[in-house]
Amino acid sequence: MIAAGVLRDGAAKLGLQLDDLQSERLLAYAALILKWNKVYNLTALRDSASVLTHHLLDSLAVVVPLARQWPGRATLLDVGAGAGLPGAVIAIMRADIAVECLDAVAKKAAFVQQVAGELQLPNLRGKHARVESLSGQYELISSRAFASLPDFFAGSSHLLADDGIWMAMKGRKPVDELAQVPASVEVFHVEQLDVPGLDAERCIVWARKQPA
Repeated sequence: MIAAGVLRDGAAKLGLQLDDLQSERLLAYAALILKWNKVYNLTALRDSASVLTHHLLDSLAVVVPLARQWPGRATLLDVGAGAGLPGAVIAIMRADIAVECLDAVAKKAAFVQQVAGELQLPNLRGKHARVESLSGQYELISSRAFASLPDFFAGSSHLLADDGIWMAMKGRKPVDELAQVPASVEVFHVEQLDVPGLDAERCIVWARKQPA
Protein backbone atom coordinates (compact mmCIF):
# COMPACT_ATOMS: atom_id res chain seq x y z
CA MET A 1 0.00 0.00 0.00
CA ILE A 2 1.04 3.60 -0.61
CA ALA A 3 1.77 5.58 2.56
CA ALA A 4 -0.19 8.82 2.87
CA GLY A 5 2.96 10.69 3.87
CA VAL A 6 4.81 9.58 0.72
CA LEU A 7 1.89 10.73 -1.44
CA ARG A 8 1.71 14.09 0.34
CA ASP A 9 5.47 14.63 0.02
CA GLY A 10 5.34 13.94 -3.70
CA ALA A 11 2.35 16.24 -4.16
CA ALA A 12 4.12 18.99 -2.20
CA LYS A 13 7.03 18.84 -4.64
CA LEU A 14 4.49 19.55 -7.37
CA GLY A 15 3.20 22.60 -5.47
CA LEU A 16 0.10 20.84 -4.13
CA GLN A 17 -1.01 20.69 -0.51
CA LEU A 18 -3.43 17.77 -0.30
CA ASP A 19 -6.27 18.00 2.17
CA ASP A 20 -7.36 14.86 4.05
CA LEU A 21 -10.21 14.04 1.67
CA GLN A 22 -8.06 14.43 -1.45
CA SER A 23 -5.38 12.24 0.07
CA GLU A 24 -7.90 9.57 1.09
CA ARG A 25 -9.50 9.54 -2.36
CA LEU A 26 -6.18 9.34 -4.21
CA LEU A 27 -5.04 6.44 -2.04
CA ALA A 28 -8.39 4.68 -2.46
CA TYR A 29 -8.16 5.20 -6.22
CA ALA A 30 -4.68 3.65 -6.30
CA ALA A 31 -5.98 0.68 -4.27
CA LEU A 32 -8.83 0.21 -6.75
CA ILE A 33 -6.40 0.23 -9.69
CA LEU A 34 -4.29 -2.46 -8.03
CA LYS A 35 -7.36 -4.51 -7.07
CA TRP A 36 -9.01 -4.41 -10.50
CA ASN A 37 -5.70 -5.03 -12.24
CA LYS A 38 -5.74 -8.57 -10.87
CA VAL A 39 -8.80 -9.33 -13.00
CA TYR A 40 -8.82 -6.70 -15.74
CA ASN A 41 -5.78 -5.48 -17.63
CA LEU A 42 -6.28 -1.81 -16.81
CA THR A 43 -2.59 -0.90 -16.72
CA ALA A 44 0.73 -2.68 -17.10
CA LEU A 45 1.85 -1.51 -13.65
CA ARG A 46 1.25 -4.01 -10.87
CA ASP A 47 2.97 -2.60 -7.76
CA SER A 48 2.04 0.29 -5.51
CA ALA A 49 5.35 2.17 -5.94
CA SER A 50 4.90 2.32 -9.71
CA VAL A 51 1.24 3.30 -9.42
CA LEU A 52 2.30 6.17 -7.13
CA THR A 53 4.96 7.61 -9.44
CA HIS A 54 3.73 6.66 -12.93
CA HIS A 55 0.02 7.21 -12.33
CA LEU A 56 -0.82 9.38 -9.30
CA LEU A 57 2.12 11.80 -9.30
CA ASP A 58 2.36 11.85 -13.09
CA SER A 59 -1.30 12.91 -13.24
CA LEU A 60 -1.03 15.28 -10.27
CA ALA A 61 1.76 17.07 -12.16
CA VAL A 62 -0.83 18.65 -14.48
CA VAL A 63 -3.03 20.09 -11.71
CA VAL A 64 -1.06 23.31 -11.05
CA PRO A 65 -0.45 24.00 -14.78
CA LEU A 66 -4.15 23.40 -15.46
CA ALA A 67 -5.14 25.85 -12.72
CA ARG A 68 -2.99 28.49 -14.44
CA GLN A 69 -4.51 27.85 -17.85
CA TRP A 70 -8.11 27.33 -16.69
CA PRO A 71 -8.81 28.43 -13.10
CA GLY A 72 -12.61 28.29 -13.27
CA ARG A 73 -15.44 25.84 -13.87
CA ALA A 74 -15.22 23.63 -16.94
CA THR A 75 -16.22 20.42 -18.65
CA LEU A 76 -13.28 18.16 -19.45
CA LEU A 77 -13.10 15.18 -21.79
CA ASP A 78 -10.20 12.84 -21.12
CA VAL A 79 -9.66 10.89 -24.36
CA GLY A 80 -8.30 7.35 -24.18
CA ALA A 81 -8.43 7.63 -20.40
CA GLY A 82 -7.88 3.94 -19.67
CA ALA A 83 -8.09 3.56 -15.90
CA GLY A 84 -8.94 7.28 -15.60
CA LEU A 85 -5.56 8.95 -15.97
CA PRO A 86 -5.35 11.88 -15.64
CA GLY A 87 -9.12 12.45 -15.62
CA ALA A 88 -9.99 10.79 -12.31
CA VAL A 89 -7.09 12.54 -10.57
CA ILE A 90 -8.25 15.90 -11.95
CA ALA A 91 -11.79 15.15 -10.74
CA ILE A 92 -10.46 14.43 -7.23
CA MET A 93 -8.44 17.66 -7.18
CA ARG A 94 -10.91 19.96 -8.97
CA ALA A 95 -14.52 19.67 -7.85
CA ASP A 96 -15.35 22.55 -10.21
CA ILE A 97 -14.42 20.50 -13.30
CA ALA A 98 -16.91 17.94 -14.65
CA VAL A 99 -14.74 15.14 -16.04
CA GLU A 100 -15.75 12.49 -18.57
CA CYS A 101 -13.19 9.71 -19.07
CA LEU A 102 -13.62 8.31 -22.56
CA ASP A 103 -12.32 4.91 -23.62
CA ALA A 104 -13.14 2.52 -26.43
CA VAL A 105 -12.70 -0.44 -24.05
CA ALA A 106 -15.89 -1.07 -22.06
CA LYS A 107 -14.21 -2.52 -18.95
CA LYS A 108 -12.03 0.60 -18.57
CA ALA A 109 -15.03 2.94 -18.77
CA ALA A 110 -16.83 0.67 -16.27
CA PHE A 111 -13.87 0.91 -13.90
CA VAL A 112 -14.03 4.72 -13.96
CA GLN A 113 -17.75 4.52 -13.15
CA GLN A 114 -16.87 2.27 -10.23
CA VAL A 115 -14.29 4.80 -9.03
CA ALA A 116 -16.83 7.63 -9.26
CA GLY A 117 -19.29 5.64 -7.15
CA GLU A 118 -16.91 4.34 -4.50
CA LEU A 119 -15.09 7.65 -4.08
CA GLN A 120 -18.34 9.66 -4.21
CA LEU A 121 -17.22 11.86 -7.09
CA PRO A 122 -20.33 13.34 -8.75
CA ASN A 123 -18.07 15.24 -11.19
CA LEU A 124 -16.58 12.05 -12.68
CA ARG A 125 -18.05 9.78 -15.36
CA GLY A 126 -16.76 6.86 -17.38
CA LYS A 127 -17.86 6.88 -21.01
CA HIS A 128 -17.55 3.94 -23.42
CA ALA A 129 -17.29 5.20 -27.01
CA ARG A 130 -14.85 6.13 -29.74
CA VAL A 131 -13.89 9.79 -29.83
CA GLU A 132 -14.84 10.11 -33.51
CA SER A 133 -18.44 9.06 -32.80
CA LEU A 134 -18.94 11.31 -29.77
CA SER A 135 -20.96 14.54 -29.79
CA GLY A 136 -21.03 17.49 -27.42
CA GLN A 137 -18.81 20.42 -26.50
CA TYR A 138 -16.05 20.57 -23.91
CA GLU A 139 -13.93 23.49 -22.70
CA LEU A 140 -11.01 21.16 -21.97
CA ILE A 141 -9.88 18.02 -23.80
CA SER A 142 -6.98 16.03 -22.37
CA SER A 143 -5.03 12.95 -23.35
CA ARG A 144 -2.13 11.02 -21.89
CA ALA A 145 -0.04 9.27 -24.54
CA PHE A 146 -3.28 8.51 -26.40
CA ALA A 147 -2.18 9.20 -29.98
CA SER A 148 0.06 11.42 -32.05
CA LEU A 149 -0.72 15.12 -31.69
CA PRO A 150 -2.12 15.49 -35.25
CA ASP A 151 -4.42 12.47 -34.71
CA PHE A 152 -5.49 13.68 -31.25
CA PHE A 153 -6.37 17.16 -32.52
CA ALA A 154 -8.11 15.88 -35.65
CA GLY A 155 -10.10 13.22 -33.81
CA SER A 156 -11.41 15.53 -31.08
CA SER A 157 -11.63 18.90 -32.86
CA HIS A 158 -15.42 18.62 -33.30
CA LEU A 159 -15.76 18.32 -29.51
CA LEU A 160 -13.64 21.29 -28.44
CA ALA A 161 -15.51 24.51 -27.67
CA ASP A 162 -14.37 27.50 -29.72
CA ASP A 163 -12.67 29.05 -26.68
CA GLY A 164 -11.50 25.70 -25.31
CA ILE A 165 -8.01 24.27 -24.98
CA TRP A 166 -6.32 20.93 -25.53
CA MET A 167 -3.98 19.49 -22.89
CA ALA A 168 -1.86 16.68 -24.33
CA MET A 169 0.43 14.88 -21.88
CA LYS A 170 3.59 13.61 -23.54
CA GLY A 171 6.98 12.22 -22.62
CA ARG A 172 9.88 14.04 -24.18
CA LYS A 173 9.02 17.07 -26.33
CA PRO A 174 7.42 15.56 -29.48
CA VAL A 175 9.34 17.60 -32.04
CA ASP A 176 8.31 15.53 -35.07
CA GLU A 177 4.64 15.53 -34.07
CA LEU A 178 4.66 19.28 -33.44
CA ALA A 179 5.98 19.82 -36.96
CA GLN A 180 2.95 17.97 -38.35
CA VAL A 181 0.25 19.87 -36.43
CA PRO A 182 -2.19 21.35 -38.96
CA ALA A 183 -2.51 25.10 -39.47
CA SER A 184 -5.99 25.00 -37.92
CA VAL A 185 -4.42 24.30 -34.51
CA GLU A 186 -2.28 26.74 -32.51
CA VAL A 187 0.18 25.14 -30.11
CA PHE A 188 0.69 28.03 -27.69
CA HIS A 189 2.87 26.41 -25.03
CA VAL A 190 4.96 23.28 -24.45
CA GLU A 191 5.41 22.97 -20.68
CA GLN A 192 8.09 20.76 -19.17
CA LEU A 193 7.10 18.76 -16.08
CA ASP A 194 9.27 17.36 -13.32
CA VAL A 195 7.52 14.38 -11.73
CA PRO A 196 8.99 13.31 -8.34
CA GLY A 197 10.47 9.82 -8.45
CA LEU A 198 9.98 9.48 -12.20
CA ASP A 199 13.23 9.23 -14.13
CA ALA A 200 11.73 10.22 -17.47
CA GLU A 201 10.92 13.36 -19.41
CA ARG A 202 7.37 14.66 -19.27
CA CYS A 203 5.65 17.65 -20.86
CA ILE A 204 2.24 19.12 -21.62
CA VAL A 205 1.43 20.39 -25.10
CA TRP A 206 -1.16 23.17 -24.78
CA ALA A 207 -3.14 24.03 -27.91
CA ARG A 208 -6.32 25.70 -29.14
CA LYS A 209 -8.17 26.23 -32.39
CA GLN A 210 -6.83 28.95 -34.63
CA PRO A 211 -9.35 31.81 -34.89
CA ALA A 212 -11.34 31.58 -38.11
